[in-house]
Amino acid sequence: MNLRCSFCQTPFTIGRFEKLDALQHMDANKLTHYDAHCPRCRRATPVLRQKLEMTFPNWRDALQELEAELKANPQPEAPLPKPEADSAPEPVSKPEHRTRAGKTVKEEAKPAAKPEAKKTSSPKAKAAAKKSK
Repeated sequence: MNLRCSFCQTPFTIGRFEKLDALQHMDANKLTHYDAHCPRCRRATPVLRQKLEMTFPNWRDALQELEAELKANPQPEAPLPKPEADSAPEPVSKPEHRTRAGKTVKEEAKPAAKPEAKKTSSPKAKAAAKKSK
């Protein structure tokens, strides 16, 4: 089913299984619309129940067939990750100091001392400094 987001105008589709899930959810909760979420902005676009039922007329039969198929061919559960048994990886130790171009890291971190110059902040102070010379 082709839809267009009512907020960002992005076209997107909902497939057969999503329509089947939406119709089942609306039937169970006695809802009149389904909120289809836009893949771009994630906002909900309401889709009327009548519109979904028009695009999937025999959805109750399809739901029963799907349930029967799942009972006949059960899906194995995904295996859980194995917990690591008290063996946390040891952190890699970094050397305390390195040299780069003849300087240690601690020396590089210190700012170089700059010679202090006379600083005048206002234009009047600059003019007065020029006249006094």
